[in-house]
Amino acid sequence: MKKLFLVLLIAAAALGCSSQTTSTPQTSKTSQAGDTSVLGQEQSIQLPNVEGRIDHMAIDSQGGRLFVAALGNNTLEVIDLKAGKVAGEIQGLKEPQGVAYIPEGNKLLITNGEGDSLNIYDAQSLKLLNQVVLGDDPDNVRYDPTTGYAYVGYGTGNGSALGVVDVSKGAKVADITLSGHPESFQLEDSGQRIFVNVPTANHIAVVDREKGSVVETWPLSDATENFPMALDEASYRLFVGTRSPAKLLILDTETGKLISSLDSSGDADDIFYDAKNKRLYVSGGEGAISVFEQTNPDNYKLLGKVDTAQGARTSLFVADSRILYVAVPHRGSQQAEIRAFQTESPGT
Repeated sequence: MKKLFLVLLIAAAALGCSSQTTSTPQTSKTSQAGDTSVLGQEQSIQLPNVEGRIDHMAIDSQGGRLFVAALGNNTLEVIDLKAGKVAGEIQGLKEPQGVAYIPEGNKLLITNGEGDSLNIYDAQSLKLLNQVVLGDDPDNVRYDPTTGYAYVGYGTGNGSALGVVDVSKGAKVADITLSGHPESFQLEDSGQRIFVNVPTANHIAVVDREKGSVVETWPLSDATENFPMALDEASYRLFVGTRSPAKLLILDTETGKLISSLDSSGDADDIFYDAKNKRLYVSGGEGAISVFEQTNPDNYKLLGKVDTAQGARTSLFVADSRILYVAVPHRGSQQAEIRAFQTESPGT
């Protein structure tokens, strides 16, 4: 009987060891799957009084505030990210579209699609400091800290331009004429070029900041409605999102030639390049974020799609915190909110 008990005990121990051995690869596989998981939602911030379409966003990283252009609501929402709630609001706007936060001087820039100006606010008190008249449909805005100039896309048809605004003086100093209304545009940090999406002309305009004019145009032959854009300046790559068809285009910034074209989220309005992870995030109104991996400057692949909500077109990637914020509008039972996704670095 003792011998039988001993045999059973040894067999049980062997079975236990065998069970532990087979569990290790399963854990490893789960970890590997986690390495390629695309995004993990970590926060949802309600916008209880916001109706209609939500446009672009900006971040005050030091102050922990997110600024949201609630276009359909005619307000600018100020979110306290630590508290996870709306902490302030600018009312009485006219379809706010573009927004930029300037740490130097703690200023906030807002454009109004149904207005004609760039509004400059004190970002702490939210008081209006200045209005710079530009023209019809002011839209995207970018700030160059080396010059103190803001660039604002506005206008229609032959009256379209990038307005150049001296923020400290609150005055327009120049116009860079374009052939159609500009959508997203990107400024080089180490060069003088600005790459501008001009959907009505079906091309990308290349602007020389020193000359103050368009020096090249890159036609898009196989896709139209080029709205969002991102830049990988170090690798000389420009990323352009089109809506018809829904594509992510990769272009060489030295030649303007198309490197690659991939299927992407429909109705896209924002693209961000994550230099650390070598990834691209494309948010589309179809209700999904497409996440692409950059293997090298010439090769890209879709890692996956993350479901969001219908109409969630705009987003903001904050490299310091590794968070991608996505704006979700109120539609039916879906309340307006900002969803925060934590990006994950491969191999961590």
